[in-house]
Amino acid sequence: MKIHGLQKMTLLDFPGKVACTVFLGGCDLRCPFCHNAELIDGTAPAVMDETELLAFLEKRKGLIDGVAITGGEPLLRGEELVTLAERIRDLGYPLKLDTNGTHPERLRKMIDGGLAAYVAMDIKNDPERYGRTAGIEDLDLGPIRESVCLLMEGRTDYEFRTTTVAELHDGESFRKIGEWIRGAKRYYIQKFTDRETVPFEGFHAPTDEEMRRYLEIVRTYVPAAELRGV
Repeated sequence: MKIHGLQKMTLLDFPGKVACTVFLGGCDLRCPFCHNAELIDGTAPAVMDETELLAFLEKRKGLIDGVAITGGEPLLRGEELVTLAERIRDLGYPLKLDTNGTHPERLRKMIDGGLAAYVAMDIKNDPERYGRTAGIEDLDLGPIRESVCLLMEGRTDYEFRTTTVAELHDGESFRKIGEWIRGAKRYYIQKFTDRETVPFEGFHAPTDEEMRRYLEIVRTYVPAAELRGV
């Protein structure tokens, strides 16, 4: 398997762990505000292969205690990801998986196999505006709804999160998101940050005041909701 990026140490990506973050290329969404747009089509140069990654993890024992896998959309790798996750587990590392929720059957396999100790799933927007926010107007929300339900069964630790863009989200967005994920274990609202890698211009972050208002709306439905990075 090609590995498209590696952050050797992070205190932020895997809650409660000192981890490394592995980036995999390829995504089935086209969010216009994506920070990792160079990974979307999977053609970004690989920085290492699976064998090199596993050798790195072997050497880092005692320095890190978790591995986060992100993208792109890691679940596009199917059985390749399962095999990699098994090898990471065999090295003694718990794995955190980032996903957009478009492949619930593959997510279920990771959970049922005890391969995902923590899952972070993006909630792009409320259902009515989901397709526009994800860059695919006719997006089928069925698989995403299934992934939400799967995580809320509580068979692995998880969080939902929304990257908030002033041009795409408002109070009504968060009222409807709150209704959708009512009672979720964790939900984070985080600000969009503009970077050179964002594929489209013209997007901005909400103000801190707006973020606090969105949080107040969401907490009616998800009392455990928090702001991240504000």
